[in-house]
Amino acid sequence: MSENLPFEVSDIEREREDYRRKETLRARLTSVVSSLAFVALVVVVLHLSPGWPRVKESFFSPEYFVEAWPKVVDGLWLNIRVLGVAVVGVAILGTTLALVRMTTSAVMFPFRVVARFYTTIMRGIPMLVVLYLVGFGIPGLGLFGRVDKAVLGTIAVVLSYSAYIAEVLRAGFEDVHPSQRASARSLGLTQTQTMRLVIIPQGLRKVAPALMNDFVSMQKDVGLISTLGAVDAVRAAQIAVAKTYNFTPYIVASIVFILLSVPFIILNDWYSERLRAREQTGGMV
Repeated sequence: MSENLPFEVSDIEREREDYRRKETLRARLTSVVSSLAFVALVVVVLHLSPGWPRVKESFFSPEYFVEAWPKVVDGLWLNIRVLGVAVVGVAILGTTLALVRMTTSAVMFPFRVVARFYTTIMRGIPMLVVLYLVGFGIPGLGLFGRVDKAVLGTIAVVLSYSAYIAEVLRAGFEDVHPSQRASARSLGLTQTQTMRLVIIPQGLRKVAPALMNDFVSMQKDVGLISTLGAVDAVRAAQIAVAKTYNFTPYIVASIVFILLSVPFIILNDWYSERLRAREQTGGMV
């Protein structure tokens, strides 16, 4: 039996490791210094601006910040509820549209035409216009009585974002290599089983970063339901501004939306980097 000899690092490898360590340290120090210099430059420019005292009082007043914070946070809960329902609705409708557009059945032809028309039209209409059309159009029909503004806003968000999500999912599903589908069918899987067990899981992994980006965008756009009169975080800030003639509540609303979005942005960046690393090392996506 051969003995397990300890692995010895050569002098050249040690020099390389020391060099890489020094380069990493130098890069980090440079990043810190450049960041501090940039922050200092911004602070100096702001303080030298003639209108900075007035802007500081109008947008960064501690008094109005404390006063507006609980009201804006209370309104944020409505945004979170709308977002939760919208995510489920968008996932269901978007996936359905993507699968309908991918089907090759002759029976599904009219549905494919409708799905293609829908995704084309909805992606061309601004989100704000969709909110107006749904928020004022549905109540105008008089079919459902009085409908809550938050419900109308949720419907508008689902209708708008489903078109984008459908196209992202369709691109991911169609990007799966045809050999995967052929292999699954050769093993005896039906068309439905092939889509559910082979195509969809692989396609979702490919477009996960894009889906997360759309989710972050949707987080921000749920704030547009305030245009219909729903008292969410943005509307609460507008009410506070109308009472005080101070714009600090808008800063409060911005902060709460940032706090809501940052965890998902960090998760998206981490997952995207993980996928990129796996591709570079030859792993399966």
